[in-house]
Amino acid sequence: MKEQLQRLQARLKGELYFNDSAYHQGQLLAFSTDASVYEEKPVAVAMPMNEEDLVQLVHFATDNRTTLIPRAAGTSLAGQVVGNGIVTDLSRYFNRIIELNAAERWVRVQPGVIRDDLNRYLQPYGLMFGPETSTANRAMIGGMVGNNSCGLHSIVWGAVRDHLLAVRMVLQDGSIAQINTPRAGEPSNSSNIFLNLVQNQLRQLLQDAGARQAIAEHFPGPQVSRRNCGYALDALLETEVTNGNDHSLNLCKLIAGSEGTLGIVTEITLQLLPLPPAFTAVVCIHCNSIKESLLANAVALRTQPMASELVDKCILDYTIDHPLHHANRFFIEGDPAAVLMVEYMHSSKELLDKAVQQLQAALQAEKLGYAYPVLYNKESNAAWEVRKAGLGLLRNSAGDRQPVNLIEDCAVAPQDLPAYIDDLLALLNKYQVQASFYAHAGAGE
Repeated sequence: MKEQLQRLQARLKGELYFNDSAYHQGQLLAFSTDASVYEEKPVAVAMPMNEEDLVQLVHFATDNRTTLIPRAAGTSLAGQVVGNGIVTDLSRYFNRIIELNAAERWVRVQPGVIRDDLNRYLQPYGLMFGPETSTANRAMIGGMVGNNSCGLHSIVWGAVRDHLLAVRMVLQDGSIAQINTPRAGEPSNSSNIFLNLVQNQLRQLLQDAGARQAIAEHFPGPQVSRRNCGYALDALLETEVTNGNDHSLNLCKLIAGSEGTLGIVTEITLQLLPLPPAFTAVVCIHCNSIKESLLANAVALRTQPMASELVDKCILDYTIDHPLHHANRFFIEGDPAAVLMVEYMHSSKELLDKAVQQLQAALQAEKLGYAYPVLYNKESNAAWEVRKAGLGLLRNSAGDRQPVNLIEDCAVAPQDLPAYIDDLLALLNKYQVQASFYAHAGAGE
């Protein structure tokens, strides 16, 4: 393999690390992990400079029966960019914002653009890319497409799949395809033979009555809005392909969440949202148990909030003497077992206060929560900083015993969440395992 890699290195404009030198081995070790608990040393690390490099890598992988592992920031929590193939890092050279159409509210970027950097660029135009993760200050758009990222406001702003208009990607035969959604106004690259083969096979699958029934029975129902894993065949069924309109097969629905397994994306076109209303409030519902907070979540969802987020006592206790987050816990009253953070945004302070009062009255009527402090506008950043810091705070535990991600981003219908967590707590108690709960409760996570 080393001889083949040497020949490949000579053909690439970008970098390829694979030999026994200390620097090359250091690169291989650096790319052996992501933000998960997994570790596996790759056979090589490639940093392609352009699409031609990617085509070379695809042909090399095919000829040598190895795998390509597309990687952006490496913030994934389930080992998606770890493996023994060739890790293909798109963060170094594929990091440009290519085109913005402010009037039509879309932007075209390369996969290595950081989500928060993109929104800073868009802010003067009154626009934003909605889906965000707790790692949005470093997570990149390519990885967000691969993960179908959702984030804090997913119950309103949706997931990446809801905003993906088009992608340009290198397919497994080394060809380059432009794939558009039907609403993007232009057909996908119909001259690409391999893409046409894929589309024809998908149409045959989706037009099969047995396959459609299996998808309907076994994929999550529409009440589970937060579903990131697997190929979204159910989302393809939302198109008109089963009604005989071949032009409406929306492959972007399939690419979002496919974890880089269907091709290597080089350009991404995203639908943008207007900036949110100016007035913001976060109601911090203090609860005496996890279950109480989840029952409060069901009440909160009836009031149409922007977000509903859970942080438990374990996370909150880590902030007590923390040099950064101790100041962020000024709103904590007493010693809650959990705090549910419910956010509202409105165009006026009057509308905002009305929403807050409606929630507080509903909670008091059902005897849920013992305190409901409200954080307005920039003050609410303190609550979100505590919520976003959850995993980092846990992983800073003193001593050799360190927590691991037991269940990451698992979601059910929000109304099923209290019973689901009851069952989970019973299982954990049976095996004497302590767990911390921090989640996008509004989306049933």
